[in-house]
Amino acid sequence: MTEGRVTESNGCSLRRRIQYERGANEPPSIAAAMALAQYFGDDVTAASTQLYDYIDPDALDSLFAETNGGGTRAAGTVEFTIDDALVTIRPERVEVCPTS
Repeated sequence: MTEGRVTESNGCSLRRRIQYERGANEPPSIAAAMALAQYFGDDVTAASTQLYDYIDPDALDSLFAETNGGGTRAAGTVEFTIDDALVTIRPERVEVCPTS
């Protein structure tokens, strides 16, 4: 389904953290859904937490769209919380970690 790569670490104080490396042609909304499913231990197709309940997936994809002509992805960071998780989206990766 996707070509991204998930890295899970316990980090400081054994707090769970998911880092999802986006594939070259993968929209950030799909990468965020994959990372959230991994964080919450859900199957992405049947996840109990739906990304669109918290953020507009089309708007998110537009923020990180490649420049005209297929150039470099737009730079920047988007952060939002879902339940007890802080989601950080960057051009090349999505990170999910506990809020506290």
